[in-house]
Amino acid sequence: MRFTLPEHKTLTHEMVIPIRWGDMDMMGHVNNTVYFRYMEIVRIEWLHGVGAEPNPQGQGPVIVNAFCNFMRQLEYPGEILARHYVANPGRSSFDTFITLERTDEPGVVYAEGGATTVWIDFPSGKSTPMPDWLRAKLG
Repeated sequence: MRFTLPEHKTLTHEMVIPIRWGDMDMMGHVNNTVYFRYMEIVRIEWLHGVGAEPNPQGQGPVIVNAFCNFMRQLEYPGEILARHYVANPGRSSFDTFITLERTDEPGVVYAEGGATTVWIDFPSGKSTPMPDWLRAKLG
């Protein structure tokens, strides 16, 4: 099953991530699990940038699902341009979407994926409404 990125999404962050030699597997391409790591890196940098890092004694974001569509194989050496988008803000959740392309092939998407993020109260383990300041940053 292929997941699709929504038409209405807001670009919230971009960053360049180097492809490391150790990211490859025995087949000579970046291992599929590493694509999820790349998406985590850009998502975490965005969350920290907007002040939404988790607080184990309070509230914060939790990923409840994640997906990745693999279009082309990434290989070492190179750099990835990761673009982070948000969409579908709800009472306590929002979706993040990420595209990965090589910096030496602008516009060619190698993978796209995302995750549903739920804002929770960590002590109770239950979802809670997102703060207004975060909702304002979701575009």
